Amino acid sequence: MRRLVPSGLPAGLRLLRALITLLSAALLVLLALSGLAASGIWDAVEKQHAPRTTSAAGLDLALNDMDAQVVNMLLASGDAGRGRLDEPYEKAAGHYADARRTIAGELRALAVAADGDRSAERTVDSLSDSYARYEELIGRALENDGRAGGKAAARADYRTATRLLSEELVPRAEELIETNNGNFEAEYVSARSTLTGQLITLAGCGVLLLAVLAALQWWLARRFRRILNPALLAAALCAVLAVVLGAQALIGEREHLRVARRDAFDSVVALSRARAIAYDANADESRYLLDPALREPYEASFYAKSRKLYGISGVPLSSYADRIDATWRAYGADHQDLRFTGEFRRELDNITFPGERVAAERTVEAYAVYQHDDVKIRRLVAQGRQREAAEFCMGWEPGTSNAHFGAWMTALDNVTEINERYFAASVSAGRSDLTGLLPWSGGALLAVAVLTYLGVRPRLAEFGSM
Repeated sequence: MRRLVPSGLPAGLRLLRALITLLSAALLVLLALSGLAASGIWDAVEKQHAPRTTSAAGLDLALNDMDAQVVNMLLASGDAGRGRLDEPYEKAAGHYADARRTIAGELRALAVAADGDRSAERTVDSLSDSYARYEELIGRALENDGRAGGKAAARADYRTATRLLSEELVPRAEELIETNNGNFEAEYVSARSTLTGQLITLAGCGVLLLAVLAALQWWLARRFRRILNPALLAAALCAVLAVVLGAQALIGEREHLRVARRDAFDSVVALSRARAIAYDANADESRYLLDPALREPYEASFYAKSRKLYGISGVPLSSYADRIDATWRAYGADHQDLRFTGEFRRELDNITFPGERVAAERTVEAYAVYQHDDVKIRRLVAQGRQREAAEFCMGWEPGTSNAHFGAWMTALDNVTEINERYFAASVSAGRSDLTGLLPWSGGALLAVAVLTYLGVRPRLAEFGSM
């Protein structure tokens, strides 16, 4: 031991005391910086990455919803109001106004969030310009539809508007979702790596601090013939407590971050995509009825979107609904059955929270009912029963397609709400650990320095040296 310290017992005691104080201070600084960094991570997650992603998803949904309501209004309006389907028209008009307000709000939110990010600013500006053109076309379509004999002109304007939606507006909204979600993912990966590094550093410094305390305890026992120094023993216990509490806080931060991102927010994104796709697919049904000249491409578009939600390979649209029933029964018997893919599968493979599986399965079951409604709509059209098909497609009475679509969206919202609730709970728990565990760990480190000073002080006093 003599080789480890300068000659002279007082100098050696002061050196070991200084080393313990330095290590305690270093650990205190590490925990303080870790706490500030973790707080910054939660701020970025809660106030930037998550809201930017959900705003972009909300915009995507509202755009598809707005377009769906426009086509429903055109389909239900009759000829300048003659033969109008009153309830479907009024419902569509109300949802159309809601969607417009949502789009205006989401564009404002995205513009604020993009401030300072030139790429994001350009995307939002482009979206705003395209949306202004889209609104102009929709306004013209609705104006033409209000004139007797204006249905053909309204259809032409609507075709142009929905092409603008599908070629410019929706792709840019989806680009914003991917960009913001990608930024969140990068933040998540970086934060987890940083927390792991901080945990390793904490453990290393903590072991070194305990080793120095043990060396000081051994040296005092050997030189002064005392078995234990109570103050140093208490300092060692405080050091263990500080390291354990600090490690618990950092491990907790990593776990809360994982739950927030992987278990909760990944599902929120998948379900948000599913909802936007669902509204667009639902609009394709109405487009199919409104515009006979484009029935084939609208049918293909509906089927493509359906497979994004619940993908089954090698199955035509005519037998798709029946195949949903068969593959869903297989999934019920074995949750590892891989006969279907898509956004629903992504959610079902990420079931984490209480009640989530039941809610997710109800969503798929409601979707299956809606798909059987689609079969009925196309069968009615094939039989020449166009008005009956439109009434069933847009009706809100129990047993109609829109009623079933509403039940499907309610089920989908329930799953999303579960994940959003646990996302918020994980963020709150992460912040709570910072304010609950780290201050105690820091206090224990201060106690280590004080107790070491008190433990060494009597020995130095014997030499007339403090």
